[in-house]
Amino acid sequence: MTLSVGDVAPEFSLPDQDKQVVSLSDLRGTPVLLVFYPFAFSGICTGELCQLRDELTTYTDAGVQVLAISTDPVFSLKAFKAQEGFDFRLLSDFWPHGAVAQAYGVFNDKAGMAVRGTFLVDADGKIAFTEVNQPGDARQQQGWRDAVTQLAA
Repeated sequence: MTLSVGDVAPEFSLPDQDKQVVSLSDLRGTPVLLVFYPFAFSGICTGELCQLRDELTTYTDAGVQVLAISTDPVFSLKAFKAQEGFDFRLLSDFWPHGAVAQAYGVFNDKAGMAVRGTFLVDADGKIAFTEVNQPGDARQQQGWRDAVTQLAA
């Protein structure tokens, strides 16, 4: 299943790196950028999330909550966040394995991981932007920034 702009974003509740549960429904009224990525500590993923960290004010200044999601366990995410100094939450879609990535159409069954899916969910819970890249295909984040600018306008 592929999600498109205008679709209602699938609901989820996932633990973050500190085992605190984050539910999309609790963030209603706030735009949310969901960044699915294959694995913590991998080269391309680390580069993408470090760029997101370095440009975080682009999103937070526009009132956007940033959530990064992988199928890694919370313990890996906690270490990854500490090592890289991320100021956004890392959510674990570990169990049931990849269920949220599946709901968003970005789960690779054969590899057991999320592919590079990015979704901007507006304050009403609808998808305002979507981009899906395969595991080795790094994302260009300008599209995300443009979508946030359009949403804020």
